[in-house]
Formats: sequence, C-alpha cells, structure tokens
Amino acid sequence: MGSYIRFDWAMKRLLRDKANFKVLEGLLTTLLNEKITIKNLLESESNQEEEYDKYNRVDLLAENSKGNLILIEVQNNNEYAYFQRMLFGTSKLVTEYINRGEGYDKVRKIYSINIVYFTLGHGKDIVYHGKTVFKGIHLNDILELSPFQRQTFKVDEVSQLYPEYYILKVNDFNKVAKTPLEEWIYYLNTGEIPEGAKAPGLEEVKEKLKIDSMNKAEKEAYYRHLDNIVILRDNINTERAEGRAEGRAEGRAEGRAEGRAEGLEAGRAEGLEAGRAEGLETGRAEGEKLKQMEIARNMKKLGIDIATISAATGMTEEEIKKLH
Repeated sequence: MGSYIRFDWAMKRLLRDKANFKVLEGLLTTLLNEKITIKNLLESESNQEEEYDKYNRVDLLAENSKGNLILIEVQNNNEYAYFQRMLFGTSKLVTEYINRGEGYDKVRKIYSINIVYFTLGHGKDIVYHGKTVFKGIHLNDILELSPFQRQTFKVDEVSQLYPEYYILKVNDFNKVAKTPLEEWIYYLNTGEIPEGAKAPGLEEVKEKLKIDSMNKAEKEAYYRHLDNIVILRDNINTERAEGRAEGRAEGRAEGRAEGRAEGLEAGRAEGLEAGRAEGLETGRAEGEKLKQMEIARNMKKLGIDIATISAATGMTEEEIKKLH
C-alpha cells in the first residue's frame, strides 16, 4: 500500500483546494516543459462530478495565468473509443468558453491531459503528445503564421492555436525513474515517490497527500476506491484473457472453415484440371479412332481385303465389316 494518496482520488477530494494547486502546477510544469501557474479551477458540462462508483472518471478543468484551459482526465477503465472522447472533450470546451457574438480570435487554447490506467492504442512509449500541423501535400512544407498573426495572437506556430493532447500511459511504466517526468509517472502508477525525486510538485505531494493525514471515514472511502481499482483491473485482465481464449477458439474454427473452403477450391481446381486432361485424352483417342475409320473406309472402297485393312488400321474385322 502506497504512503501517498493516489492522484485520481486526490483530484476529486484535495487538489480542488487552492492551497494544493502546487501539486497540479508541478505536474503540468513537468509535462508541458514550461512554468505553469493555475489561476483557478472552472466548471463545465464536461467535468461535473458524478456519484462515485468504480468506473468513475475524474475530470478537472483549470485555467492558467495565460488564460489557457487545461483539462485533466484520469481514466481507469478500458474504453476503445477514448481517442474520440478526448476530441469531444476539447471540442465542447472550445464552444463552452466563447461568448455568442465574439470573434474566432477569442477561442481559447486548450491542453488535454489524459492519464490512462489501461492500454490505449498500440505504441511503445509511455507519454504521447499530439498537436495540429498543416503540411504541404506537394512541397512538404509546414504552414506558418504571418508576422501580423504572430504579433496579434502572441504565438509562433499555428499548432499553438489548436488544442494539444498529452497521453500518459502510466501502467506501462516499469523501470527506474530517471527524469522528472518519469518520477511523476512512477507516482501516478504506484502512489509512491521515488527516492531522491526532484520533480516540481512531488515535494508538495509528500507534504499534503499523506494517507496518514486522512480521518477514519476518508481512509475507509479511499481504501474502497483502491479495492474497486483492483477489481476493475482484474476484470479487464479477465476479459482480456477470455478474449484471447475466444479469439483462439474462433481462429481455430475459422481456420478449419477456411481450410475446408480452400480444400474444396483446390479440389475443384484439381478436378477441373484432371477433367481437362481426361477430356483432351478422350478427344485425342476419339479423333484417332475417327481417322482410322476413315482410312479403313477408303481402303474398303478400293477393294482391299478386310484382313489387310485390319492389320493397317488396328480395327477388328467385325468393325470394318460395319463400315459403309
């Protein structure tokens, strides 16, 4: 059992307190590689708190000192359409935080931070960053802002105007933490802080997110949360194992069916080929027979005796007598 409160639980219960913003700021500063100061937390349709249950996702929406929106989501259960969910979340924020009649220059910059405790997609890294870039189809160049746009929007690249996505696949981290970001990933995964960690915000985790600081009721609720996480992971692993078993069974059945189909097809092809060969052989034999009959008929008309005709053509005397 970890000494510190898990990040997903802390987001729901503790990190909404302004006194604990340093924890969030530390994570964001480490991840975005720039000093982040949280101005306040916001509410929107996308982060309304639901009744607690084992499948609950935790959303937190912050505004930094630059007026950017930062959506942080922790997802415990497997969701195959999670990529689309990320897009939906940022799209809603774009429309929620612009007033009717305002120009498009008022659209807010959004960072979508996604901490996932399941295998999302197929990739070898533990942290992924996605942004919008316009690339030339013919010349392969990147579309840039004009000098006026740079001055007006106070950014250097087009991608800085669009939502940016970060995915932290924390369950896949299984090595020694060597960088500040890896120290954070280690804490997010285990609830522990690596020895000698220097990443911004982790010192505040040590001070403010100790399990021993919770009262009895809070601890009971927290441990139920941990139990539910274990159950959820067991369910995911069980479903994955069952899926593999079913896949193998279906694969064998499909393989047998495909094997039969391929066998039938091969049999048909072989039969067709054999039929062609037999047909050709039969045709040749019949052609040869007709040729001999024609020769025998002509010899018979010339008055040659039947015994000689039989010897020349290979036909029986009986067959030759029937020729007209």
